[in-house]
Amino acid sequence: MRTGLNLKPGDKGTKRLVAEYGERLLCVRYRYDKERGKRLKTVELIVEEVDWQPVTRLKAETVVGVRGALGRGGAGKSSETGRWKMESGEAAMGAAL
Repeated sequence: MRTGLNLKPGDKGTKRLVAEYGERLLCVRYRYDKERGKRLKTVELIVEEVDWQPVTRLKAETVVGVRGALGRGGAGKSSETGRWKMESGEAAMGAAL
């Protein structure tokens, strides 16, 4: 099944749906089912709205504490730098968390 048109509320062909769903309507899509020979009209609606605060990301240079068990790999703490060394190089901690 492929998607043809993606219409926003207010575009030509969405007037009746805007009247029915109002501000809850996000978009209208036309999908085409080649096997059944059908065109389907779908709508995307907002069904819930709650307050949300985005999570702040750590910067790449931020130092963080890490706890974990060491396996058989070549991991170990360098006495010179105090940073963890892995077989593939220094452990990169920061923005990936």
